[in-house]
Amino acid sequence: MNVFIIGIGLIGGSFAIDIKAAFDDAKIYGIDESEENLNKALDLGLIQYKSSLDKLEKADIVIVAIPVDATVQILPVILDKINDDCLVFDVGSTKQKLCKTVSEHKKRRNYLAAHPIAGTEFSGPQAAIANLYRGKTNIICEVEKTAFKLQERGMEIFSRLGMRIRYMDSASHDKHIAYVSHLSHISSFMLGKTVIEKEKNERDIFDMAGSGFASTVRLAKSSPAMWAPIFKHNKENVIETLEEYIANLTQFKKLIEDDNFTEIYKEMQDTNHIKTILKGIS
Repeated sequence: MNVFIIGIGLIGGSFAIDIKAAFDDAKIYGIDESEENLNKALDLGLIQYKSSLDKLEKADIVIVAIPVDATVQILPVILDKINDDCLVFDVGSTKQKLCKTVSEHKKRRNYLAAHPIAGTEFSGPQAAIANLYRGKTNIICEVEKTAFKLQERGMEIFSRLGMRIRYMDSASHDKHIAYVSHLSHISSFMLGKTVIEKEKNERDIFDMAGSGFASTVRLAKSSPAMWAPIFKHNKENVIETLEEYIANLTQFKKLIEDDNFTEIYKEMQDTNHIKTILKGIS
């Protein structure tokens, strides 16, 4: 099984590790615009061969693990180059624009729109880890537009890697993910920005920061090269979630100004219900 991974970072590299472990016959080929990343991936044993888009005709599987703006540009080119029996899937955090881009492509049936809800705040080949996807949800969009035999091939990979599958249309995916992923990243980046701007003495930040601050700003260490295009592609949904979030922050600020700490207590108590909702998420 010839597996070509475009983008050998955390996500692509972790797929490489787990697919090699799950499929004895898998040969992993890496494609990346960074020669340094490719060489590092070879040194780490993530991939067996460096390759290029011109070699995609011999691929059985193509995994696209690059920023979503680049994926929109390159996905039609990939579909042009693959053979008729090749499965292509991406791992991007937005889906509507991608699905629309290839909706009329003659090899649309070869493409599976996927989004594994997995990752860390780290990036690059050195960030790749085994079992990143085990127990994680993988959202599949517009599955009916992918050839059934290629759906089966994709599901076998996802199953062996231990993923749970959820099916969704691309518009619903982008709307929901704006709340549970995109907003949390914006919050983390902006909290980090606020503290950096306010605390000119960085030593004070390090001395006083506890686990709560560290966990809240953890996502601010994520790659801007990946996240800026996500916000661009999901602009309308992100703005909607931000407006709701800002309204809640403004209301909370007003309660403090009014010394209404009884209502503040109630709001926090009501929000504690999220513990039940999030129970089971590792």
